Amino acid sequence: MQIDFHYFATYAAAYLAGYKHEEALDIAYSAFFVDQCTNTFLLKVKGPKIAATTQLQMELMDADTDIIGLQNITRIWSSFHFLPKDLYAKKEKGTKRYMKKYRLICGPNGELVKDTIELAKGSTLQAVGIAMHVLADTWAHMYFAGTPSLAINTVNDHFYEIMPDGTEEKIVFKHNPIAPDDVINKKYSASIYQSNENSIMNLGHGQAGHLPDFSYCVYKYLPAWNDYREVVKDNPSDYWKAFCQMVYALKYIRGDIDTFELDTYAYEDVRDYKEEIDAIFAVRRALDSEGWKEFDEKLSGKEVPEFDIGKYQEEYMNSDDKDNTFLGKFFAHAIKHKSMVTNRIYESGSMLAGYSVTPDRSKLASLMVKNVIKGGNDNDKNA
Repeated sequence: MQIDFHYFATYAAAYLAGYKHEEALDIAYSAFFVDQCTNTFLLKVKGPKIAATTQLQMELMDADTDIIGLQNITRIWSSFHFLPKDLYAKKEKGTKRYMKKYRLICGPNGELVKDTIELAKGSTLQAVGIAMHVLADTWAHMYFAGTPSLAINTVNDHFYEIMPDGTEEKIVFKHNPIAPDDVINKKYSASIYQSNENSIMNLGHGQAGHLPDFSYCVYKYLPAWNDYREVVKDNPSDYWKAFCQMVYALKYIRGDIDTFELDTYAYEDVRDYKEEIDAIFAVRRALDSEGWKEFDEKLSGKEVPEFDIGKYQEEYMNSDDKDNTFLGKFFAHAIKHKSMVTNRIYESGSMLAGYSVTPDRSKLASLMVKNVIKGGNDNDKNA
């Protein structure tokens, strides 16, 4: 998912769940900021390196792919963008090494989704936004894993869009990283095939480009993890479920619901808006921020400004109490969430994300300072 869903749709979900306008803006900002909080950004504001929630393309190209480097990559992408659905999944004839990567395949309604939402309850609005990003991506990024893997993430040229009338049209992937996606002619930019199992080109849905992030698309393909048997992905339906699950999760976090249950959705709360939301999902373009922004402002009667990455930079950089700034609160929960997911992966018997224990709040400030002063290492055993 991209800014149209992570920012504008998240605002709508938060407002429908009962949050006030300003609160919904903070949640939406935090949700999309997950796609912006890179090592490059953290270096600019002198923030803790271990708080990185994503990586720029150039950062990935420069990343080491030794054991430590792969653990750093997996820690970020599995925690925030490809949350594993079942860390104890079984598959016939899967080797131990293969199964560790197979169990990182992303999908909705896994136990880690429940852990993610419960971790955000009672915390800051920044924590809520992070949780909404992670939850939403379990729907968009299902069937891909947040670790470099040829054996899991490879797709081939059997890739077809299923049109509204039921006909099928061939999807073509090109390999020019600066070329825009041509959604009209179904030509999308994607990573180049690499035979190295651990190549960065085999991370997540790189071989399918941004296609999983487009709400309008229903497509079928042959993923490697499924032994090249056909899978159909219905984004309009999945994105609707993601939105309704977000509203439900947000109501739980606010305290309106006592228990968070998986595979549960706020259909009744959103029913009156389904036709409008379906129409936004159906728009055939890479982003439909305009449609969501219009919906948001009609919903709340308030202006929803465009996302501004620099909005909170000066506050953080000039503060003597960085922990209590907007970005400080975001960084704190990003570290906490990453630690939780990494530890769950470690407890399942896998070292693909390294070893982690969740730091308690009293130690978090000193941990952040240490990582600012020393440059930080995302493989810190306490992070």
